Amino acid sequence: MSEKNLNFDEVIDRTHTNSLKYDCAARRGMPEGLLPLWVADMDFRISSYIQEDLKQLAEHGIFGYSEPEESYFKAVAGWMKSHHDWEVDRRWLVKTPGVVFALAMAVQAYTKPGDGVLIQQPVYYPFSEVIRDNGRRLVNSPLVQDDTGRYGIDFQDFERQIVSERVKLFLLCSPHNPVGRVWTEEELRRIGEICKEHQVIVVSDEIHADFAFCRKHTVFSTVKDEFADFSIICTAPSKTFNLAGLQISNIFIPNRELRHLFKGRIVASGYSQLNASGLTACESAYTHGEEWYQAVRTYIRENAVRTRAFLAEHLPKVSMTELEGTYLVWLDFRTYNLTDSELERRIVKEAGLWLDGGSIFGRDGQGFQRINIACPWKTLELALQKLADVF
Repeated sequence: MSEKNLNFDEVIDRTHTNSLKYDCAARRGMPEGLLPLWVADMDFRISSYIQEDLKQLAEHGIFGYSEPEESYFKAVAGWMKSHHDWEVDRRWLVKTPGVVFALAMAVQAYTKPGDGVLIQQPVYYPFSEVIRDNGRRLVNSPLVQDDTGRYGIDFQDFERQIVSERVKLFLLCSPHNPVGRVWTEEELRRIGEICKEHQVIVVSDEIHADFAFCRKHTVFSTVKDEFADFSIICTAPSKTFNLAGLQISNIFIPNRELRHLFKGRIVASGYSQLNASGLTACESAYTHGEEWYQAVRTYIRENAVRTRAFLAEHLPKVSMTELEGTYLVWLDFRTYNLTDSELERRIVKEAGLWLDGGSIFGRDGQGFQRINIACPWKTLELALQKLADVF
């Protein structure tokens, strides 16, 4: 069998498929008929190998409680070794239905109501939700931009916030969503040394690790051996292989006590066995998905190049943050001096687009918009042209 689903230029109609992206505008308070480039799933068919394995599962016709065999762990471990030079131990693995679920479990397991949990805004908005909705204090050490617009970490403020707010837990986004940074090994080392000194547990969301373009992604717990003792590394095949709806994530917790506490919260939540289809798809992806992954990675990177060129020619007042990783582009509209509500109105009402407004990522995201470029260039070009027509 050869990989069949490599035509990423094909525009596939996703309407009337219960798609959150395409079918839920009205339910989310948006006008019908918008072109959506907001939520982070792809408009591409998954690898044909995964499709075939899911067909075989369906044809068997029984969907009872499922637990994967040794081949599942071998597939996951093999991917981590070959792509991230990371040797994982089977004992570390805890499977969850998603990374956000894992973040919530970590907040519950490692902190108490009222404890401070640190994040770096602008950052993926569920980070804030799992902190506040669990009765913890959100502590923000915002990322800072240099003269080129590139984001970095204010390490003095990072440590100051930890000390002054008595932070117990840090939620790291690596690669960072939405600003697209792939953290250097030195940046991760400085983070880890500060957290070690002040006994802060680090939960690293590395769901976008397979889309690091400017440099190799570094798994946080591998930077120094001792970092593994206070790390929870969150991974998933969902962003890489477009499997978000199958709800499968692989969380690695080397420290036995931290792992025990984490598992305890999952039990307390009432959750046990995972989605059988997700388990099948994950093993198939990491076993047979290399050709598809390399092809989609190349296509997305080319979309980023095309987007930058389009903006330079047609929207020079909109600046695009350098996309070091992920397939989510961070666009700066601040030169227009619009309020967030006015910017949103022009994008939704006039351009007919559904993007992610920057303010949902925190106050530091005001004046920005996040756009998902994991779609056929024809779709992306149409969206960019709609922006150009309005701005």
